[in-house]
Amino acid sequence: MSTCHQKKIAMINDLSGYGRCSLTVALPILSAMRVQCCPVPTSILSSHTGFPVYYFDDYTDHMEAYIEKWKELGLTFDGIATGFLGSERQIEIVKDMIAAFKTPETKVLVDPIMGDHGVPYATCTPAMCSRMKSLAAMADILTPNLTEACILLDLPYNDNEGDLKEEELEQLARRLQLLGPSSVVITGIRQGKYLVNVLAEGEKEVYFLKRLAVGEERPGTGDVFSSIIAGGCIRGWSLRDAAELAADFVKDCIIRSGQLQVPFQN
Repeated sequence: MSTCHQKKIAMINDLSGYGRCSLTVALPILSAMRVQCCPVPTSILSSHTGFPVYYFDDYTDHMEAYIEKWKELGLTFDGIATGFLGSERQIEIVKDMIAAFKTPETKVLVDPIMGDHGVPYATCTPAMCSRMKSLAAMADILTPNLTEACILLDLPYNDNEGDLKEEELEQLARRLQLLGPSSVVITGIRQGKYLVNVLAEGEKEVYFLKRLAVGEERPGTGDVFSSIIAGGCIRGWSLRDAAELAADFVKDCIIRSGQLQVPFQN
């Protein structure tokens, strides 16, 4: 009998039948990283919401029964990662799941998807934001963009991202750590010709990961980035190593998509 233990991660996110985002990108990326991706769907869509029409099925009413069977089987996970959550109830279900499955060895990554470019998503009500803060407190790794970092910290969003100094970004990351997570990555801050990710890992010096901005923004790049962070960290990599790979891979994907003239939505 083999004693090989493949790392396993419970990935909580929506599933789009067409379009590269959410669970559709997490599954192949984590598999390529030799991590078994065990999905927990929060909703089922025929295609992601960047398309003009799509079918949407809210999976909230099924999530607790789905997770309960995992409990009955006594399953364990090396990691738990959360993506888009569409309601306060879903956040509470996920918090209960983390409480039930987390061990001292389990890494929890929370991607607090609530808005972008200074604009909260329609689902991001004040009550939803409050619940998201309580979920962030359970994370080992938190990966907000700048908009989401400001929402979590009740701060105004600065439209001129390029004006933010490293000292200000470091302070944001440290304040996010005070919410509970030991590690924070503030993602995709545009500064001049660069995209900057701000990494705070424990008490280590804050690191600024810069890559040249290429191509156009595409759906799913955040899901790709957070999936690689999650996979790398449960395999024992440093946050910096995981983020370096994630930034390089996202950049390469955008360049290659442009070369192949892949439609923006796809």
